[in-house]
Amino acid sequence: MQYDVKTPVEYLEQLESDWRKHKLEEIREIIQKHAPDLKESIEYKMLSYGKSGTSVFHLNAQSAYVSLYVGNIDNVENAQEILKDFDRGKGCIRVKKSVSIPETGLEEFIKQTVELWKKGGNTDC
Repeated sequence: MQYDVKTPVEYLEQLESDWRKHKLEEIREIIQKHAPDLKESIEYKMLSYGKSGTSVFHLNAQSAYVSLYVGNIDNVENAQEILKDFDRGKGCIRVKKSVSIPETGLEEFIKQTVELWKKGGNTDC
């Protein structure tokens, strides 16, 4: 889903107060915990996390899941194993209603992605 908003606050206000908003806020907190130096903004009508013109993550509520976008999941070491609990594409992790985020490797994946980015690795989103 796309929201015609200009700020992250407006984006969050537009979300319906349902499980998708809860999951999105949970992922948002993990990103902010491990990458407090990334600026949260709006890009492509979704939440974006980046610095110096480079986005590391995008986050968006879809109708059936919450999407976390990264450049290429396989650039993160052991990503396939870490993200085994998720439906995913080349650069998209789909978080569905039934997924309990603390019981998955999502936080570890986000942490490793941030570490890769800080070392200058390819994390372009």
